[in-house]
Amino acid sequence: MASSFAVSARRPLTTGEKLLEINWGFLLLITLIASAGFAMLYSIAGSSFSPWAGPQMLRFGIGLALLIVVAMVDIRVWMGLAYPAYGVALLLLVAVESIGHVGLGAQRWIALGPLQIQPSEMMKITLVLALARYLHGIGVEEVSKPSKLLIPLAMIAAPAALVLHQPNLGTAIILVLDGCALLFLAGLSWWWITPTIGGAAAAVPVIWQFLHDYQKQRVMTFLNPQDDALGAGWNITQAKIAIGSGGFTGKGFLEGTQSRLNFLPEKQTDFIVTAFAEEFGFLGCMVLLALFATVIFYGIRIAMTSHSQFGRLVAMGVTLNFFFYIMINGLMVMGLIPVVGIPMPLVSYGGSAMLTVMFGFGLLMSVHVHRRTEVPQRASGII
Repeated sequence: MASSFAVSARRPLTTGEKLLEINWGFLLLITLIASAGFAMLYSIAGSSFSPWAGPQMLRFGIGLALLIVVAMVDIRVWMGLAYPAYGVALLLLVAVESIGHVGLGAQRWIALGPLQIQPSEMMKITLVLALARYLHGIGVEEVSKPSKLLIPLAMIAAPAALVLHQPNLGTAIILVLDGCALLFLAGLSWWWITPTIGGAAAAVPVIWQFLHDYQKQRVMTFLNPQDDALGAGWNITQAKIAIGSGGFTGKGFLEGTQSRLNFLPEKQTDFIVTAFAEEFGFLGCMVLLALFATVIFYGIRIAMTSHSQFGRLVAMGVTLNFFFYIMINGLMVMGLIPVVGIPMPLVSYGGSAMLTVMFGFGLLMSVHVHRRTEVPQRASGII
């Protein structure tokens, strides 16, 4: 648990005080979750740190360092950087359309020197920052005014449309969920929310016409995977077999067959939880979910203790983004929703997702460290 100081909110914390204010228990918690991922990547590679576990451990180490650096930066600085960061992420999404790298049928990555980055992952956090700054600046009583809603709706719609065009339906859904959740938390009236939900439901037949063929196939496979169990339904069928074969306690570490014999596709990324379920069973999955739930509890608690609207919205935005990752991936691998290509945070293999999640946690910890800091309604003069 983080220690607390009887420090005036007006006196800036020293570097030493900031380090002590960091919730090291939270860092231990996310390390435990990431370690479960390292273990599974080691197992599915045939008891080898190559090609997945070793690089993933290195990325997590870099991510931890990034988290601490981000946490040390005053929350008012992050408020000042919110719009520029969003703008950079949006420009990178536009650049993906022309110079992006195609992988697995989608144009999602862009090369910056030796680095391959996924701008859509960056956008998940920068959208939270930008919306939090805007909503902090207008006040709760103005959120439901039509003139004030146009800007945040455009901020959500622009990246969501670009990501959907890649195509990357899963990430587009998370962007919309993140944005709408922040609007709700900022005080958006139910007079807007209820008709919007109704309109979205009524628009499903129209949306269906604009889906790509592979996306329609995923929906049809979700509805009846047995129709093509050896083709389009292979992924989810093998995932269910892996989960079911684990039973209550699992087959044991390094004893999974679905992944080690290559029956399970995308075993290191989207479907890694099914390999975990096979080796550690229902009991192991419940422990993993309990760790995830504790992270979410910490995030909500940090949001509630912040003295500023910006801090509360950033903390809740980061926490909800993490929750949507878990919810969508978990439902997907169990066959409860169509496959949309969302990884399990901290557990699935991947550089952009790992570093984005860790950067988000750095912002969460910055809110915690600077929770007593009074943030002005406008960011002028901050940066």
